[in-house]
Amino acid sequence: MTESAELGPEDRKIVTLARSVRARNAVPEGAAVRDETGRTYAAGTVALESLRLSALQTAVAMAVAGGATSLEAAAVVSEADTLSDQDRAAVRDLGGPDTPVLLAGPDGTPRTSVSAG
Repeated sequence: MTESAELGPEDRKIVTLARSVRARNAVPEGAAVRDETGRTYAAGTVALESLRLSALQTAVAMAVAGGATSLEAAAVVSEADTLSDQDRAAVRDLGGPDTPVLLAGPDGTPRTSVSAG
């Protein structure tokens, strides 16, 4: 996957939200998830002395706190080349193993899409 045009409009939206959070908050990663009703939740990395969460873990937690019962998709914008097992597990816990997780570079260009499972 190399072109954002390959993504549907709803997936482009969560990549854009993730990229915006990353840039606005000057954090290493931005993430966004879309729940079963189409609501989106965007978050950045949390790096406090007593609490460390990846951007995707934070976005999933926000969705749960907002009442989501499932996820349709997730996106991460990062310089990393792969997603961590912990990030995929957080998405899988709420969305199930088939939930797609998009990984995009800092410019928003999608690099890969994997399932949470």
